[in-house]
Amino acid sequence: MPAVRQGRAQVKTPKLRNMEEFAALSGISRPTVSKYFQDPESVRSSTRQRIEAALEQYDYRPNIFAVNQNRKLTKIVGIVVPFLADPFFAEIARRIELRCIEAGFWPILFSAHGQQKLENNILESLRVLKPAGVLLAPLGRASDREAVERFCADVPTVLFDSNISDLGAAFVGSDNADFVTQSVEYLARTGSPPVFFEMRTPANPNANKRRHAYIAAMERLGQPVRIIAVAGEGWDFERIGYEGGLKALAEDALETDTVLCSNDRLALGFLTACYEKGLSIGYGKDHALRVMSHDDHPFARFSCPPLTTVAHDYDSVSNRSVEILFDMIERGTPAPEREEILFKTKLVLRMSA
Repeated sequence: MPAVRQGRAQVKTPKLRNMEEFAALSGISRPTVSKYFQDPESVRSSTRQRIEAALEQYDYRPNIFAVNQNRKLTKIVGIVVPFLADPFFAEIARRIELRCIEAGFWPILFSAHGQQKLENNILESLRVLKPAGVLLAPLGRASDREAVERFCADVPTVLFDSNISDLGAAFVGSDNADFVTQSVEYLARTGSPPVFFEMRTPANPNANKRRHAYIAAMERLGQPVRIIAVAGEGWDFERIGYEGGLKALAEDALETDTVLCSNDRLALGFLTACYEKGLSIGYGKDHALRVMSHDDHPFARFSCPPLTTVAHDYDSVSNRSVEILFDMIERGTPAPEREEILFKTKLVLRMSA
């Protein structure tokens, strides 16, 4: 806690709870203090100096959410995703948009296209728009943490899908360990244990959590850990899965007749590679391989064969994210503690495994 020197002794100042207490102690009217926090240049120079001296003396920092409420913010809600062409982000953004519209807000959707610079530019653009709040699915490891941290400190923000620890008022997402625990246990129970098929350099940080969960699940079952990490960067997952699948099949690298893909988009590419090689995919002795994955993308049930997968709870993730943000906007304050909410996933059995 800051201290004020008085002679040789140091006296701790009380921590102030709100702007009214600060105004009373500093001897400046509450409206003038509020005006300063909205725009320091809007008050006289002498008044500004008094306020800044009082800020040095007293342990007080304004609640940025309360200050924002006094700015008569727009009804805009920003929605930021890392790559809108990904069916998962398109679907969850669609659900969030509808919830915002129903609540009387105007959602504006942004895609960072997998680029840190563009994500930063989006956050700066949103500052100018003065949104009521923002729902942010950050790039993750590729994000500029300092830029995201500054933004979350100034604008009511809820993170979803990809977590950056300690940032935003809350994080809402799916339980990646639950995804993989369900898939590995199902595959091991119904046939040979799976090899894990993933990108060597994944674009989405959730992929690393799934790899760790696969290793833990296989070790818990006493099964050998087999991972095929294929070359490729960026968000063109289907192409990467297809090219990596062709290479793995040509090199006879699978070591098993069961393949567990990190996500559905990689699996769609892998299925195409199997088709070109004349391999039959499905459950039962009449098929060469079983293929399974995670996410239940909107296209997964229309693959050939339909893809066995583990599904996000799309409704719960989108609804809870929006509810937390709306509650923050209504109260004008963040929650007392940052929440991290993970929803369980659901096994979806189709014909591929």
